[in-house]
Amino acid sequence: MESTEKDILRGGQFLVKETNCDDIFTPEDFTEEQQMMKEAVKEFVDRELWPNKARFETKDFAFTEACMRKAADLGFLSVAVPEAYGGLGMGFISTILVCDYISGATGSFSTAFGAHTGIGTLPITLYGTEEQKQKYVPKLASGEWFGSYCLTEPSAGSDANSGKTKAVLSADGKYYSITGQKMWISNAGFCSLMIVFARIEDDKNITGFIIEYDKNNPNGITLGEEEHKLGIRSSSTRQVFFNDTKVPVENMLSTRGNGFKIAMNALNVGRIKLAAACLDAQRRVISESVKYANERIQFNTPIASFGAIQQKIAEMATNCWVGETATYRASKNIEDRITIRQNNGKDTHQEAELKGVEEYAIECSILKVAVSEFTQKCTDEGIQIFGGMGFSEDTPMESAWRDARIARIYEGTNEINRMLSIGMLIKKAMKGHVDLLGPATAVANELTGIPSFDIPDHSTLFSEEKSIIANLKKLFLMVAGAALQKYGEEIEKHQQLMLAASDILIQIYLAESAILRAEKLAKKEGEDQVKEQIAMAKLNLFHAIDIIETAGKHSIISFSSGDEQRMMLMGLKRYIKYVNMPNIIELRNIIASKVIKENNYCF
Repeated sequence: MESTEKDILRGGQFLVKETNCDDIFTPEDFTEEQQMMKEAVKEFVDRELWPNKARFETKDFAFTEACMRKAADLGFLSVAVPEAYGGLGMGFISTILVCDYISGATGSFSTAFGAHTGIGTLPITLYGTEEQKQKYVPKLASGEWFGSYCLTEPSAGSDANSGKTKAVLSADGKYYSITGQKMWISNAGFCSLMIVFARIEDDKNITGFIIEYDKNNPNGITLGEEEHKLGIRSSSTRQVFFNDTKVPVENMLSTRGNGFKIAMNALNVGRIKLAAACLDAQRRVISESVKYANERIQFNTPIASFGAIQQKIAEMATNCWVGETATYRASKNIEDRITIRQNNGKDTHQEAELKGVEEYAIECSILKVAVSEFTQKCTDEGIQIFGGMGFSEDTPMESAWRDARIARIYEGTNEINRMLSIGMLIKKAMKGHVDLLGPATAVANELTGIPSFDIPDHSTLFSEEKSIIANLKKLFLMVAGAALQKYGEEIEKHQQLMLAASDILIQIYLAESAILRAEKLAKKEGEDQVKEQIAMAKLNLFHAIDIIETAGKHSIISFSSGDEQRMMLMGLKRYIKYVNMPNIIELRNIIASKVIKENNYCF
């Protein structure tokens, strides 16, 4: 039976509604076509990228470009492009899957691929006129041309709409002259097309333009030298200077002043794709770490047999599995929403895709933050497992660690994304898309009421864990509801409070996703067959409760006092209560034993 718009959760509604495990998509649900695509991508990476990992550390920009052309020849650049414009026209999950598995070997290639297929191409497929799409998208899909995205300026980073680049209309009204400076432009060194944002006159918002770039006829465009970067060393990153660069009026993207919206929506897609791009990097780091731990002998025994190493392996595997779970859950929600909007006959493909991704902008920000931070932890522990060798360029750990660092900065810093997730949730509540007020009021009433002394039956798998997740949602509503009541629209000025609230939000989404995936697997395979996945879901929840307790306490103490504070701190204690708390050392041992035995990341 086909889903309808009412059947699937809207963005942010996971906070106020319960989800059944059968209703979430997991990687175990990949179609045969998706499995084949996954294997094809892995084969390409193992053949072309992984063996040449060291070469990507030598600032060999030409090699990155050559690998991009090979990826183009295999169709990997065109997965998300509609068939009408020379693409494969595959769904959103397949797009995420390719982005995931093609990005694990090196951040240099991952950045080039992501910048081209995402922010370099998507603005045209989503906002371009039919003429623009016919003219440019087939060239981008085939790899004949590569794209770049020129938004950031020296004075306009997180505040993207404050750019100073100017666009002046010619006297005859036929073209705009663009003048200004852009920085941190990925793929600048080998692109043929730039999506450029500039301000017309004193417009409140910037405007997007499509600019062709030919180094033999530069049209007022000058490139700075390649940046010397901590990581992603063979990703071309340059400043771009525009001096009276002429662009035909028909190359304006969308409408005048719509550039900020284009930029934000392109970043929404970029955020979930960035989360996906951090997944296989973790799988490969875990696999290399485990192989080393099994081979490295100290005190007459492999270091993999030491509890301290097993703890690291278990935590790395758990974070990777949880991040993967949440990423594919959100991807399916987006794909379903796109399909429904297309099928309703009212939306074009462009509109359906735009609104589908925009609907889940909160989840996209959550994923970007969580998975980028998991990747940093994973690579850091990878170095630690390798010990002194991990610090050497002769092993893949130090480059993986350096490459991971950028993920917390681009597509909006993690701090910006944390605050965005809360800000967007508040806006959705005000529009009536997510009812926060009703549930928050119910929680407030529950806190002042007499608590139930019934002993619940927690004999079935995850019954207590799901009850805890329901309580963690109440905790968020309690804290957010009270803070909103106190500060109203001024809450955005209280950034530390919003950061703490976002930590609670992130942990709820991840914990629920992991529990639901493990429950779905257990129903299908039997609990004994998936004991490691059950252990990962429980271990992750254990950590989530710790993080939420700290964030909740910081929040409550920061804006309340007296009886209100005491009441909320009691509520906090009630909502994080875990009666049958698992033995986390035992959980880690279950997970690590499996990974060590298989000698790679095996979930």
